[in-house]
Amino acid sequence: MQIRMHDIDKAFGPVRVLEGVEFRLGAGEIHALMGENGAGKSTLMKILCGVYQADAGGIEVDGQPVHIRNTRDAEALGIAIIHQELNLIPQLSVMENMFLGREPRRFGVIDTATMKNNCRDYLKLLGAEQIDPEIEAGMLSIGQQQMVEIAKALSLNAQVLIMDEPTAALTDREIELLFGIMSDLKNRGVGIVYVSHRMEEIFQICDKISVLRDGQFVGERNIPDTNFDEIVRMMVGREIGERFPGRTQAPGAVRFQVEQLADEGQISGISFEVRAGEVLGVAGLMGAGRSEILKTLFGINRKTNGSVSLEGIPLTISKPQQAIAAGIGFVTEDRKSQGLVLSMSVRENITLTNLHGYARAGMVNGGAESRAVGQQIERLKIRTRDAELDVKSLSGGNQQKVVFAKWLEIKPKVLLLDEPTRGVDVGGKAEIYHIINELAAQGVAIVMVSSELPEVLAMSDRILVMHQGRQAGIFDAKTATQESIMAAAAGGQS
Repeated sequence: MQIRMHDIDKAFGPVRVLEGVEFRLGAGEIHALMGENGAGKSTLMKILCGVYQADAGGIEVDGQPVHIRNTRDAEALGIAIIHQELNLIPQLSVMENMFLGREPRRFGVIDTATMKNNCRDYLKLLGAEQIDPEIEAGMLSIGQQQMVEIAKALSLNAQVLIMDEPTAALTDREIELLFGIMSDLKNRGVGIVYVSHRMEEIFQICDKISVLRDGQFVGERNIPDTNFDEIVRMMVGREIGERFPGRTQAPGAVRFQVEQLADEGQISGISFEVRAGEVLGVAGLMGAGRSEILKTLFGINRKTNGSVSLEGIPLTISKPQQAIAAGIGFVTEDRKSQGLVLSMSVRENITLTNLHGYARAGMVNGGAESRAVGQQIERLKIRTRDAELDVKSLSGGNQQKVVFAKWLEIKPKVLLLDEPTRGVDVGGKAEIYHIINELAAQGVAIVMVSSELPEVLAMSDRILVMHQGRQAGIFDAKTATQESIMAAAAGGQS
């Protein structure tokens, strides 16, 4: 099935999001759609799958004009989407989410056994057979929820599959498996639109690439005929300099020390130290316990064994408030549900962790708060027309910078980062890398979990590798390789 979108316009109120956009997808083609956050990629794809309707322009399927008024129209045409923002209903089981609205029935009653078996079959295709079809979706990790979303899309037997950041929460092993599935689908004639900020993935799996900038179509390229630098110039309209900026400052004295850390069954025997101005990367496969280390250190998960010291002083942390009081900040992997209050303004989110710092006699000093927020917006280059704007209206990269600003307000001694560039475009990533380096230069001890091995290797001084809840080794980033890290993560020699 071939798709053509032409002259697409879309506005939300006075804000024009798309203007005259063109996009083509061939049968059996994996076509990357790239652009900075806010460029209009997701909006364009939501028009194709019936979530939004274009204000102008048209869509053709196999050369014939079609009207896609809703998602059912799109599904009837064989178009399915895996959204960047997970759409699972937390209170429903995995299988109920997968077949919601199209449950198999027998004699007019939902056939639970068939639904369970079908769900298990699609999960097995992704190598995710360990996910229980009957477990509530809300009990799964972000990565596991993403796998369920992918399996759900596969169950629709779509001829056009739109993947909006499908690998954002997956590790290399899961990504490799997904790419194998994508290749199989391609060989069966399925066209795939692949929206991602991960440049390595684009050049590895895609055939073509189209670039949007500020809601307009910049151009289409065949992957063999282009390169990283050209695509970046098309996306941002400028050079962004070195992809991973280097640091020249040497780490100082040991600031943060962890001995034999364990929680309630997910991690155990974790020991490491982080020096002032050092970045300790944490790598490993999904489910290996990377995020659990940070959650236990921050008091979200209950510590059952081990000790934690800050500047030689033992810490007792059983809840996040104690971690914050000690000078520990935590940028979570899920900024929308855990890092931000989307209904509140940029200002309110930034000062959320330090509101008492602007209080006088029980009242907030609005002038002092506004000045501090303005300084953070300028320091982190947060693109917002107004500090009173709801944070949900910002692009993903700017939302992530608001999360950083929130923790900078407490002047952290230790900063825990869980997937700090997840869902952030290439320009936003470069800015976040500069923020990390600036904090390290100021002596902040940083522990950074990332699923992107190039990011871990380039931004870390040392790398802690996790395997099945235990540490498999600590590597010097200067001498480590992707192969050695993955070998340790898979249970090989460290």
